[in-house]
Amino acid sequence: MATLTVWKINDPAGAEGAVEKLEALQKQGLIKIHDAAVVSWQEGKKKPKTRQLHNLAGAGALGGAFWGLLFGLIFFIPLLGLAVGAAAGALAGSLGDVGIDDSFIAQARERITPGTSALFLLSSDAVLDKVEAEFDLSNAELLYTNLSNEDEAKLRATFAEED
Repeated sequence: MATLTVWKINDPAGAEGAVEKLEALQKQGLIKIHDAAVVSWQEGKKKPKTRQLHNLAGAGALGGAFWGLLFGLIFFIPLLGLAVGAAAGALAGSLGDVGIDDSFIAQARERITPGTSALFLLSSDAVLDKVEAEFDLSNAELLYTNLSNEDEAKLRATFAEED
């Protein structure tokens, strides 16, 4: 089963760097990336830049429509006119079926701000200790995961900032 995680990083280039590391780890067989998207928000800019990893068109990929809708809801990025608005409302309701609800959208909107970036990652088969060894996540925060409570606690403990 694939896991959706959303990481906020306190550096506008941090999420891009994380993607490069994840792609290298995937080549080593330490994680399987089904899909990912990055939000980079430079200081002084009115809105963030978003990018979907285009080379991940496999069966597990969520597709541009999903990412576009999600980022449109979070960052108020204008959708393609009013006709799309009604369809977007219906699609937004269906996001709740996978745990992406209004509270997540509000939390992401509040925390992903100028000077930060975010990684939206759909992955599976991660060898957590090997993946953890490659990342310094002292400036990162897990905003969302669809893991069970027990598995989420393990993930947070694995990547927790050491005291």
